[in-house]
Amino acid sequence: MRLEIIILAAGQGTRMRSTLPKVLHQVGGKSMLQHVIETAQKLTPKRIHVVTGHDSNLVRETLLTALGEQVIDIRWTLQEQQLGTGHAVAQAMPDIDSASTCLILYGDSPLMKASSLKELCSSDADLSLMTAKPDNSDGLGRILRDPGGGITGIVEHKDATDDQRLIAEVNTGIMACKASSLKRWLGSLDNSNSQGEYYLTDVVATAVTENAIVHTELAVDPTRLMGVNSLAELAIAERAFQRLNADQLMLDGVTLLDPARIDVRGNTMFGTDCILDVNVILEGNVVVGNNVSIGPNCLIRNAVIGNNCRVNANSVIEDATLGTSCEIGPYARLRPEAILKDNVKVGNFVEVKKSELGAGTKVNHLAYVGDSSVGSEVNIGAGVITCNYDGS
Repeated sequence: MRLEIIILAAGQGTRMRSTLPKVLHQVGGKSMLQHVIETAQKLTPKRIHVVTGHDSNLVRETLLTALGEQVIDIRWTLQEQQLGTGHAVAQAMPDIDSASTCLILYGDSPLMKASSLKELCSSDADLSLMTAKPDNSDGLGRILRDPGGGITGIVEHKDATDDQRLIAEVNTGIMACKASSLKRWLGSLDNSNSQGEYYLTDVVATAVTENAIVHTELAVDPTRLMGVNSLAELAIAERAFQRLNADQLMLDGVTLLDPARIDVRGNTMFGTDCILDVNVILEGNVVVGNNVSIGPNCLIRNAVIGNNCRVNANSVIEDATLGTSCEIGPYARLRPEAILKDNVKVGNFVEVKKSELGAGTKVNHLAYVGDSSVGSEVNIGAGVITCNYDGS
């Protein structure tokens, strides 16, 4: 299958009450659009097309910087006027291979699962839609079906009758179809609706009139497909994302004393028999060995923690490396380029920056070690400062 993916990311997001483009708001330490692009990349498409509009240069530059070496062939398309989802997709279509399958995604839906999208794209139907039955369907388009269960179209919430708004099955906006057909259907759209926009959803009714095969896939977990349109919904998405991370950590054998109170904002790798207390924050790339205990209220960012280490409460570890059997804190701070060899103790109110502490060295309390190379079995007492200050 030759797959091309279009990600719609042009909206300003006025309900966010922010000058930042909606798709750049973050969930789990990454912009929503970055989540969607990374999910799309897992499907190994021929190309990814991102349709931008509001602050398009900022969106593009932010994503290219964040993705770095992960960037594959991404085509950026500008929707100069926001005239609806159908109009947005049409802007990308001239660059789409007519022989391909086209998957439509949204830059404000950060929790999508690649495996579900792959199933949708694998259908032999002319048009495949992802639908859902969420607890709250306010504002969402309803799926219209005939008495036999066949889909006849989609009606947007604002255009729906009272009876239609009682329908539980809603449109998620995600669809896959033959690019040649999509190009034809987009050409027949009009904007005679309450919004005065060109709805992408109207292609469904057009496909039905052509007797095209329309397939629907009901989402098992509607939360995965939620779109974010306000800061309140962003907070809901964040908690859902963190719960998914917590569940995965526990499946991988990590003990979480309270799964509702942990935040993962990056990539983590844990060994066996690790315990995390409440309010632990993991950012960037974090690698943790076996039998490691991390106490409450700790921030771990871009760190490597060896086997049998203990990180006590309220400690901060950033861009640092710990050997085996180290003990940190409480209230300790390891700053960038701190390297601790085996069996090192860094106690309460101790700060280490750009320094290496040899095996067995202890800095038990109230000290600062900066720009230093400290040997093995050294005992640094309270109030000691080592640093390299070159300034005035």
